[in-house]
This record gives sequence, C-alpha cells and structure tokens, in this order.
Amino acid sequence: MGAAMRRIHVGNALSAFGLGFTVPYLYVYVAQVRGLGSVTAGLVLAVFAVAALIVLPFAGRAIVRRGPLPVLLVALVTAALGAMSLGLSASAGTVLLSAAALGAGQAVMQPALATMIVDCSTTETRSRAFAMQFFLQNLGLGVGGLIGGHLVDISSASSFTLLFAIEAAMFLVLVAVMASVRAPRAPRIEEAPGQSAGGGSWKQLLGNRAMVQLCVLGFVLFFACYGQFESGLSAYGVEAAGISTSALGTALAANTLMIVVAQFAVLKFVERRKRSRVIASVGLIWAVAWAVAGYAGLGHGSQTMATAAFISTYALFGLGEAMLSPTLAPLVADLAPTGLAGQYNSAFALVKQLALAIGPAVGGPLGASLHGPYIVAFLLFSLGITVLAVRLGRQLTDVQNQPSLARSRVVTQGGAPADAVVAAEA
Repeated sequence: MGAAMRRIHVGNALSAFGLGFTVPYLYVYVAQVRGLGSVTAGLVLAVFAVAALIVLPFAGRAIVRRGPLPVLLVALVTAALGAMSLGLSASAGTVLLSAAALGAGQAVMQPALATMIVDCSTTETRSRAFAMQFFLQNLGLGVGGLIGGHLVDISSASSFTLLFAIEAAMFLVLVAVMASVRAPRAPRIEEAPGQSAGGGSWKQLLGNRAMVQLCVLGFVLFFACYGQFESGLSAYGVEAAGISTSALGTALAANTLMIVVAQFAVLKFVERRKRSRVIASVGLIWAVAWAVAGYAGLGHGSQTMATAAFISTYALFGLGEAMLSPTLAPLVADLAPTGLAGQYNSAFALVKQLALAIGPAVGGPLGASLHGPYIVAFLLFSLGITVLAVRLGRQLTDVQNQPSLARSRVVTQGGAPADAVVAAEA
C-alpha cells in the first residue's frame, strides 16, 4: 500500500470506530434516555434512510465534478455537527434535524471513500484494498460498540452525550487525516454544451446493462441479508426460536468474528475465481443459512440446539459477506467509465440504502408473526441471488468477471514478457 491508501484505510477504521459508539444505542437514547418515545425513535431511524436517499444522487455528481476528497471532507464535518448536536438534543425537532445531518454525512462518506480507493488502486490490487476496507470497518464497529457499551449508563444522559462527542471527535480527526491524502488525480468529466454532467452521467449509467443488472442484484443482496439482521431475523429469533437477548448479541458477535477471521482466508480463493460465480456461491451459502434459521425456529429441537443453529445462521451470513467485500465494490469500479467512478459508487450506495430502508419494513412484521413464510421467502431470495449472478456473468467481459486473467496475459511468448513483444512489433 502507498501512503495515500494507508491513510484511507485509517480513515475507514476511524469512521467505523466512531459509529460503533452510538449505532447500537440510538433507539434507547431517543426513546428512553431523552423520553421521546418509541415513535420518535422509529422516526429517527427512518430519517437516516431518507437523508441518505436524498443526498446520494447529488453526491455522485459532486464527486465526478469536484473529486472525492472535497466531498468527503464536507460530509465528515456535516456528520460531526450532526453527532454532537444529537448528543445535546432534548426535543423531537432537534433530534430529527440532527439525525438528518448525521445520516446525510454518513451516506456520502461511503461513495467518496470508495472512489478514493479506486483512484489509489489498480485492477489487480482493488479486490485486496476493498477487502481490507471491509475488515477494518467491521473491526472498528465491533471495538467501538464494545467500548461504548462499557461507557454508557441508561440513567445518565451525559454518558450518551459523551458517546456522541467521541463520535464527532472521530469524524474531525478523520478530517485531519484525510486532508493530508495526496491521491492520484482522476480524470474529470466536463459538462457538454446544453447538458449537465450529472444528467449525462446518469443516462450513461442507466444505459449500461451490466451496471443495471448489478444494481438489481445488489438490491436483492442487501434486502435479503443486511436488511434483516436487526429487524426480521432478530424478531424471528426471539418470537419463533425463543432466542434470548444475550444470545442475539452473541449471534451478532459471531457474524463480526467470522468476517474478521475469514476475510483474508477467502481472499485468495475469491481472487482466482469469476466474480459472478463467487456471488452465485454466496447466494447458495445464504440459502443454507436461512435453512438453518428455519431449523432454529421451526425444527422443535432443544433450546440449546435452536440457539446454536441461530448463531450459526449469523456466522454463515458473515462468511458470505467476507466473500462479497472483495467482489462487489471492485466490480462497480471496473464497470465505471473513466472519470465516473464516483457516480457509479453513489448509484450503488443509493441502491444499498433503498434496500436497507425497505428490508426492515418488510422483514420485521413478517419475521415476528409469519415464521414459516418468512423463512421460505428469504430462502428463495437467496436462491434468486444465485440466478441473478449467473445472468450478470453473461454481461461482463472476461477481465471484468475475472481480473486475474489480465495478469496471466502479461507473460510469455517465447519466454519474453508481453510488453517486450509489443515493443518489438512496434
């Protein structure tokens, strides 16, 4: 890694560390500590999703025209102000406005940082770079949540203010770290006469069949996995499988632990395979995970077996996530034309946020009351991931689907490097 990439990875870890302090306790803080009730707490969580959906289309245009670093710095300052304000807010109005600022800043960070990783990597190193990003994000969230859990006191509003202050401080430290990054200058797309750069780039994106299919696949991936973790699947576990809250926490920890342990173990396997086949295999792994969850809630075994099966479900999801992290984001980058990586990253982040907004709304009530249909539906969604991935593979070039082929073509003809052969022919 170069100095710029090291700073970007430090930035990813710091932002995740800051978020880990507050994300697990946001509902309790608003509903109980500030005494604003469950309705306001639910609105705060909805505001995060709505703010992201509003700002992401504009974020892509800004990244294309201004570059990812200025956009990232603005997003960090906005998120820091939102976090600090949220920690000091005592009324519903100020809590919702603060959540909107924090949610918008967080949402824009994702495509900005992803575009910086694209600018500082090559096709050959990109999978490893995004795997490192995902590893550090999960590690930061886990460590932040662990420390935050020891600092927080539900009877003391000041302890929550401290958590939000730490989160805001992490964002400001990240501003200082990222301001020193000297990333390669990516080509910019200039506005054509009579046409805005944003409008033209969105039209170009929608005309890219492979990218459109990847967005559809991404929606199903995030809807069927991430959108269920803290909503439908947890409700199903408590209601159908009788899982205790402590066991639910253990399941979430098993998910994070699997990612941290497996990330680099699966990386070499993933790098040598076609991306479409890797995603297709994730769909099969997640189908097994849903089947195991079905046993936990519907198998009528012992409570110990049900708990073990439920924890295994989260671990299997973590294995799939570890396989996706070096696959999805690099594929988005490789599909983007020169200068439009920010637009494509923002579009994919928008699809992700949409899935994360709809997933809990659909999965929560279904998982809590219709246990059998819930499992069957999401098992079918997982198999659908496999089908969509195979179809996507037909739209990709050989190198887009398997970047390792680019390296294998750079070697030998009569023992001479391919570059030398091309130079001799010229």
